[in-house]
Amino acid sequence: MKIKTKQMTFAEVMALPRPKHRKPKRPNVFFRTLLKLVSLPDLWATRFRVKRIGMERLARGECCLYLMNHCSFIDLEIAASVLYPRPFNIVATFDGFIGKAWLMRNLGCIPTQKFVNDVGLVMDILYAVRKKKNSVLMYPEAGYSLDGTTTTLPSHLGRFVKKLGIPVVMIRTNGAFLRDPLYNNLQRRKVRVSAEIEYLLSPDEITAMTEEALYQKIVEEFRIDYFRRQKEAEIKVDAPFRADYLNRVLYKCPHCMTEGKTRGQGTKITCEACGATYTLTEYGELVCENGETKFSFATDWYTWERACVREEIREGRYCLDVPVKIALQVDYKALYFVGEGRLIHTRDGFALTGCDGALSYTQKPVATYSLCADYNFYEIGDVICIGDNKTRYYCFPQTEDDVVTKARLATEEIYKML
Repeated sequence: MKIKTKQMTFAEVMALPRPKHRKPKRPNVFFRTLLKLVSLPDLWATRFRVKRIGMERLARGECCLYLMNHCSFIDLEIAASVLYPRPFNIVATFDGFIGKAWLMRNLGCIPTQKFVNDVGLVMDILYAVRKKKNSVLMYPEAGYSLDGTTTTLPSHLGRFVKKLGIPVVMIRTNGAFLRDPLYNNLQRRKVRVSAEIEYLLSPDEITAMTEEALYQKIVEEFRIDYFRRQKEAEIKVDAPFRADYLNRVLYKCPHCMTEGKTRGQGTKITCEACGATYTLTEYGELVCENGETKFSFATDWYTWERACVREEIREGRYCLDVPVKIALQVDYKALYFVGEGRLIHTRDGFALTGCDGALSYTQKPVATYSLCADYNFYEIGDVICIGDNKTRYYCFPQTEDDVVTKARLATEEIYKML
C-alpha cells in the first residue's frame, strides 16, 4: 500500500490550511457491505473462522465498544466480517485519510493521531455512541505489534471505558501476526487466521469496577506472545523468507552487544560484527547455529533489548542522533516531503532540526507514553513520527543501522521513569 506524496518547502506546508473538524458519520449499509465484500478474498485465503463467546448478551441494536488487538491489515477485514451488518465507527490513524478522506468518512472512520492526547477524539466517540447510536471499534494498542506481544496500552483506558458506560466486546485474532508480521516487508505467509469475539463487560460490571481494575482487566485480555503460541500450538510457518528483516526488531546482538549490525535474511538472522547466526525455525523458535542460544524466542530477545535501553537511560548514556528525511502531515491531501534534517532523542525528549534552518521542533518526554515507529511506512521506509494534533513530523532515518525500534523502547521507558 502506498500513499500520495508531494515535494514542497517547509514554509509552504506550514502555510497550508488545516482541515476543519467533522463529526463522525453513520456508515450506511452500502459502505458496510462494500467493506465486507472487499475483505472476503483475504479471509477465504486464510480459511478464516470466528468463535463467538457470550455475544447473546449484546442486544440487537445496542451500542458497544469493540476493543481489538492489532497485528496486521487483515484486522480491519476481520472486523468488517464478524461485525456485519451492525453499523460501527472505526477509530483510524490520520495518515489513513490521505488521498481518500471521503471514502474513509463514509466507511465510518474517525481520524486521530497515534500516541497523542486527543480530547476531540473522546468527544467524537461520545457523539457517535450517544447521537448516532453507533458502536465504535478501537485498536487501543494504536500501532502494530513489533515483536508479537502486546503493545503498550494507554493508562487512561479504564477512565475512558467508564465514561462511555456501554458494553465492552473483545475481538482477539489468532494467526494474523504470523501471516504478516510488520517486520517482514509485506511478505505474506500461508497461515490460517481465526478470531474470537467475546462479550467482556456489561454496563453494570463497568460501574462496579474502579478505573484501575478496568485497565488491568483489559491489559490482561490483550496479553499475548504469538511466537510462543506458535510453538505451543505447533503452527508451522515454512516460508523461506520468514526471518527477512527480523533485524528491525532484533537490532542488538546478545553475543557481542553490537547494535545495528544484525541482518535477517531467509530463515536466519546474523550479526555482521561477530558472526553469531540464529535460525528462525518453522515453529517460531530461535536456535543459534554457532554458539550458545541466548534467547529461544524473539520476544525474549526484544525484552532484553528493552532492559538494555532502560539501563542506558538510567546511566545517562542513551542518545539517538541520526540524519533524516522529513515529511509533514497537516491535511488529508498528501504527505509533504520538505527536505532533510537531524533527529536527536535523549532523556530530555526529541529535537528535530532541518530544512536549511527553517525547522526546529522539540517534544518533551512526557508528551507521549509511546512512539509512532513503523517499518516500511507506506513502502517509503522505516519511520519515527513525532508531533502534535496540528502537525506531524515523519522522520525517515538515513542510516544503515536499525534505530526505529530502539527509539520506541526508549520513549516508553523514559515516560515510565518520568
